[in-house]
Amino acid sequence: MSSLLLPLDGVATRYELPHVPSPLATLPATAPPARSRTVFAAAHVVADPTRPNGPGLPAALDWEATLAFRRHLWSLGLGVADAMDTAQRGMGLDWPATRELVARTGAAARDLGGLLACGVGTDQLGAVTAGDAHSLKTIVSAYEEQWEVVENAGARVVLMASRALARTAAGRPEDYAEVYGRLLAQSAQPVILHWLGTAFDPALEGYWGSDDLDRATELVLGIVRDHADKVDGIKVSLLDADREIALRRALPDGVRLYTGDDFHYPELILGDERGFSHALLGVFDPLARHAAAALDALDRGDTDRYRAVLEPTVPLARHVFAAPTRHYKTGVVLLAHLAGHQDHFTMVGGQQDSRDVAHLARLFVLAAEAGALPDPDLAAARMRAFLRTKGFDQ
Repeated sequence: MSSLLLPLDGVATRYELPHVPSPLATLPATAPPARSRTVFAAAHVVADPTRPNGPGLPAALDWEATLAFRRHLWSLGLGVADAMDTAQRGMGLDWPATRELVARTGAAARDLGGLLACGVGTDQLGAVTAGDAHSLKTIVSAYEEQWEVVENAGARVVLMASRALARTAAGRPEDYAEVYGRLLAQSAQPVILHWLGTAFDPALEGYWGSDDLDRATELVLGIVRDHADKVDGIKVSLLDADREIALRRALPDGVRLYTGDDFHYPELILGDERGFSHALLGVFDPLARHAAAALDALDRGDTDRYRAVLEPTVPLARHVFAAPTRHYKTGVVLLAHLAGHQDHFTMVGGQQDSRDVAHLARLFVLAAEAGALPDPDLAAARMRAFLRTKGFDQ
C-alpha cells in the first residue's frame, strides 16, 4: 500500500494510506434521482492546462473534461448547479466563459435529461471603484442579460447574490425589494434565490440591506412571501444550522430551503419532525457517490445507513471549507484530480495556489479516511507528484 511524506502539523510525517477497503467499494457507480429530496451538486470547472489561466486572464476551459464531470454527477442521480461560486464565479470564471459554460451544459442536460440549474448574476459589470456604484437599473439589466442566457439553455434560474447590488444598496433594504421584485415579477418559471454568506464572499457583507442577520432574514422572507408563486426555493450558505432551520420553518408552504451549509449538511438534509432541507452543495462535487448512496438510503427510510454514509465525510468537508472559506474551490479541484476526473491540478485564475501545501496535505489524509479516493494508488501517485513540485522529496 502507498505511503507519502506529508507536511502535517508542521512536521514532515510518513503517512500510510488506510489498509482497509475504500468505502467507495460499497457505494453506487450510478443511481436514479432521489425521490424524497431535490439535490444539486454545485460543479467545478476544469481549466485547460495548455493555455494561460493566471490571475486576471480570461478563463480557458477544458470543455471535454468539464462536461464529462457533469455527466458523472447526472449519472449518480444528482442535479447539477452550474455557473455558481463552485465554478469560480467572481474568482477566475469571467462572463464570456460563463455564458459558453451555460450553453454547453444546457445542451448536455437536454441530451441526458439531467436536472440543471444555473447561476444568474451581474458579474459582467466588473468591479466598481471605491465610492462608485452601478445604478439599480444597470444592475437589473445585467441580471436580465444573464437570465436570458440561462433560460435559453433550458436551465432553472438561480438568482445569485450580486456584489454590485451589495455596494449600491448598502443599508437600503428597499433597493433589494425593488430589484428582486422587478426580476421575479417577469419570471416565467419559479427560481431559486441565493443567500451567500460573507464566509464565502466578503464582498457580500450587509446583503439584504443589513449586517443584522435577523433583519436581513425578515427582508428576504418578505420578498419570498410577496412572490411565493415565483420562488421555487432559497439556497442558504451561512454555515449556521440553527438560522437555516428557523428560516426553513418560516418559509411559505411549497417554497423549498436548499441547504448550502457544507458543515452541517447530514443533519439538515435529514431534518426533523417539522421539516427538512433540500440541497445545493459544493461539497457534493467531490462526494457525489456518497450523496447518491445516502439519498437512496433516505428514500428507503434507512436513516442509520444514511448517517453511516454521510457523517464520516464531515471532517473532510469542514477542512475543504475551512477559513478563508472562499478558497474551498482549490480543495474541490485537487480532489477531482486525485479521484481521476481530470489529469492535472490547474485552475482558472491561478487559484490552485490559494491554499498552502500543509492544508492540501491534510485534505489528502481526510479524503483517504473518508473513502473519497476511488483509486488510492492513483491518488497517492498524483499527490506525490504534487508534493515534489513543492519541494517534498519522496
